Amino acid sequence: MTTTPAPAADGSSPRTTKFSSPMPMTVAPETSYQATISTSLGDMVAFLHPNKAPQTVNNFVNLARYHYYDGLVFHRVISGFMIQGGCPEGSGRGGPGYRFADELPTPGAYEIGSLAMANAGPNTNGSQFFIVSGASGVGLPPAYSLFGKLISGLDVLEAIQSTPTNRSDRPLTDVVINSVTIAEG
Repeated sequence: MTTTPAPAADGSSPRTTKFSSPMPMTVAPETSYQATISTSLGDMVAFLHPNKAPQTVNNFVNLARYHYYDGLVFHRVISGFMIQGGCPEGSGRGGPGYRFADELPTPGAYEIGSLAMANAGPNTNGSQFFIVSGASGVGLPPAYSLFGKLISGLDVLEAIQSTPTNRSDRPLTDVVINSVTIAEG
């Protein structure tokens, strides 16, 4: 199996949306990582937790540095629960071409603004993630890898979760992820 090379840390790698395997470990648990999720409704900034979910943070950081999320939509929005994005098809069925293992939190760890991986069952993480936006998300069982928390942009999260949706929870007007930019320090 071919190993996918790590992207350039400065974000200069070309946009890539299909991979043969997860990227090598490039994040360090003792390093601080922030992700700015720029959307068509404004920016949200999340502090990522490499000390709690190193593989998950590594995956998110590397996909962002490959510009994987640029132009994708939040395809599932449920007010009082969560907003979900990261599917290259916009259908909720797509992914980066690989899956990786869970790094599950303790019960009761989800909060409004938590970033977690969406999955199709145990150890099926890929590129789709969600941001908890209400009580139904806070009450989730610890079945989703928790890897970060918003430190700003709760007003944007509220605007996105308030977007009118169809019966399949898809926004009637696309909410686009313009980019995800990673800063480390």
